Amino acid sequence: MDGPDAARPRPPGEHALRELGFPARPETAPGSSRAFPDGGAWRTELPSCEGPAVLEAVLDESERLDVPLHRISQGSGVWMLTDAEISEMVAACRGRNVELCLFLGPRGSWEPGGGSRTYPTAGPRARGRDQLAQCVEEAERAVALGVPSLLVADEGVLWTLHRLRAAGRLPADVTFKVSALVGPVNPASFQVWEHLGADSINVPSDLTLAQIAEIRAVSAAPMDFYVEAPDDLGGFVRIYDAAELIRCGAPIYLKFGLRNAAPLYPVGRHLRQAAVDSGRERVRRGRLILDTLARLGADGGMSPLGSRDPGPLARFPVAGAAAASPT
Repeated sequence: MDGPDAARPRPPGEHALRELGFPARPETAPGSSRAFPDGGAWRTELPSCEGPAVLEAVLDESERLDVPLHRISQGSGVWMLTDAEISEMVAACRGRNVELCLFLGPRGSWEPGGGSRTYPTAGPRARGRDQLAQCVEEAERAVALGVPSLLVADEGVLWTLHRLRAAGRLPADVTFKVSALVGPVNPASFQVWEHLGADSINVPSDLTLAQIAEIRAVSAAPMDFYVEAPDDLGGFVRIYDAAELIRCGAPIYLKFGLRNAAPLYPVGRHLRQAAVDSGRERVRRGRLILDTLARLGADGGMSPLGSRDPGPLARFPVAGAAAASPT
């Protein structure tokens, strides 16, 4: 593969501006030469899929609107789902060749300590030994039920799970995804999350293309990016940047988020209709992004459906386990 930079997407509207005498568009950020192991530059993710009813609606809408999905993720946490609900979601995703990713909990924002309300960045993290242990319990329960991917928002939890994976206590092919709630904003912090065991890492949606390229220059870890971010993550809508996000950030997951939507976490029957409606609208937002990529000639290079391998990534050494070689 020659890399996503081999064929640049068409800059939207530039042809008309040049005809009107505008100066040439400034040079953009450098492109990425990296790709997923399957050769693809990008994959798709549908976040905030809160339970079987929402999943059913999302899968139905994705088929109706022809929106390919590589990964579906959930935010309320493993602990907010019964074994039967998790098993139903696992079976539905397997039937459609989609990776299912469930969030680990509990987290600081749902415990009695006041720090998570005083310091917002403390909210997603596991507070104390008990919450660390509870996240491990959640991980073991989820993988026993067949969940292939876990969403993590705490570096200590991630390192602990990676050590368990390296020791064979968790399946070798289980993947760990870093939440947008703690997304790194510079190349060094991105590298740290990769070395701690992350298999894909969410970065904030306000990063510039140049900053994304800087991160990509030092790490092969797949990047997760909300093309449309929910309000509590800034509410940014970057549909016209999707082509350049792929070019500069590959390998990258394009996440179909939704702003101006009702808060759902933790979800339950009392919020089911809002969760279902939001899920369907996220799929429609995905269709808008895919249509824009097609119009700009940037819709090629998507990974085959069913792909989930992150490829070889750099890790900190784990005692008693072989670490992957840095890329």
